[in-house]
Amino acid sequence: METSGGGIQASLGGRYASALFGLARDAKTIDQVEASLNAVRDALQQSDDFRTLTTSPMIARSQAAKAVLATADSLGIDATTKNFLGVLAENRRLGQLPQIVRGFRDLASRHRGEASAEVTSAHPLTDDQVIELKQQLRQRVGREVNVDLSVDPQLLGGLVVRIGSQMIDSSIRTRLNALASAMKG
Repeated sequence: METSGGGIQASLGGRYASALFGLARDAKTIDQVEASLNAVRDALQQSDDFRTLTTSPMIARSQAAKAVLATADSLGIDATTKNFLGVLAENRRLGQLPQIVRGFRDLASRHRGEASAEVTSAHPLTDDQVIELKQQLRQRVGREVNVDLSVDPQLLGGLVVRIGSQMIDSSIRTRLNALASAMKG
């Protein structure tokens, strides 16, 4: 099954994601690497220090590599992902992590025959809401949908769903902005 699409490989983060996916597929560790990348993504969202470590040009390569490997150990990251993070640090590519995580998730979903959707809501969704959302998305795209959830309080309410290049924006913020534009016009 061909899993590396041209769109994903077009960006630098996409090329790294494809390389990591190839390693994980060969080692039969796709699920472990995906779980590790999710932990890294969560750490980026929750820790200002970790985010600074991955984006600051002021941190020397060797310091960044040591710090990211220590963080990987504390997060319980698998060996493949830990080695990969070390390579990113040495190549000064840690800033690409969000794109790499997204690209890897897309490749893993396609490999499993699923569609992948990024869902942003104003408030955390309940388990029942997630189940209902997955059913609606499955009906829309015609196959199982792997949902990646995040919260953005600035949406005020509603959802923003991205499946590949398609975006469904039912957020209250967007509706208010549209209403404000219509009133000006």
